[in-house]
Amino acid sequence: MGWLRHTAAVSAALALSLTGCQSGKEETPPPGGTDGKVKIYYMQKQGTQDYFLGEAKGAKDKAAALGIELVMVDLGNDTSKTLDAINTAAAQKANGIIIVVPDPSVGPAVVQAAKDKGIHLLTTDDQICVDKPKPADCSPDKIVPRIGFSGTQMGTEVGKKAAELYKAAGWSPAETAIIAAWKQDVTVCTDRVKAALPAFKAAGGPDLKLIEVGTDNTPPDAQTKVAATVTANRAVKNWIVWGCNDENVTGGVTALENAGYKVENIIGVGINGDLACKAWSAGKATGTKASLWLAGHEVGSLAVQSMYDKIKNNKDFEREAYAKTTMVTPDSYKAAGLTC
Repeated sequence: MGWLRHTAAVSAALALSLTGCQSGKEETPPPGGTDGKVKIYYMQKQGTQDYFLGEAKGAKDKAAALGIELVMVDLGNDTSKTLDAINTAAAQKANGIIIVVPDPSVGPAVVQAAKDKGIHLLTTDDQICVDKPKPADCSPDKIVPRIGFSGTQMGTEVGKKAAELYKAAGWSPAETAIIAAWKQDVTVCTDRVKAALPAFKAAGGPDLKLIEVGTDNTPPDAQTKVAATVTANRAVKNWIVWGCNDENVTGGVTALENAGYKVENIIGVGINGDLACKAWSAGKATGTKASLWLAGHEVGSLAVQSMYDKIKNNKDFEREAYAKTTMVTPDSYKAAGLTC
């Protein structure tokens, strides 16, 4: 719990600087004009994760094509690094910052810092709010413009695929339950998870027991939390697992397999495709039966293009811009273009 106290303390201290930011729309132009070379800082959480590596590759490729100076920064999971990175970007005369924050609670301080430094700000993947630590509590006009994916659309695709696989398995509703695992204070994760169940039912899935499991969005934590859930529900014979990402589903599926469930009694439907791809390419029998592939490369590319258009042509950011998704399985992921 120490990191939680640390994050809260950092967010509280940073929030003291919030005085005049009233909307997600920028009011201050970037420094240095647009006659020289454009410099963009791209700050990512969990920069070593496969999805974010793909995102960084897309950003670099687009920057090279546009002649942009792009600086990639890996924030890891350390919220305290965020403001330091913004100060560095300002000192290096950056025109724009694209960011995936380690924790949304730092959002208001990030917005204010970018505004104070006169730097354009765009987010990817996760939402941040101008004046509240939780994007879920934020009015839509105060969500910072974002490039990513539609959480509702993604959850809908997961629910539909889970229903398809459930019907093909021929399981009894009385012997089946659903685990939904995600970091519950991340709005985009909640959007995904909450959309899955209605889509599952709309696609012909029955009314099943649903168990919501809070995690930190990593495989080890998901595995630990799901293991405890399984222990408390040993009467369940068949499990459907979905969540915010492949990390939650992989951790959940591993916990079930370790508890003695056969892969034939598990339907895991992930999001991202990265961990599912690794299991499938290794020829491993796994309860992860499908994953919604998110092309991080496209997000990074679109984000850099959007920032470039803003800096050079003062073209407004879209409030939400979405990249495409593709549902893949062990039989289709190679043809779809997913590599791992």
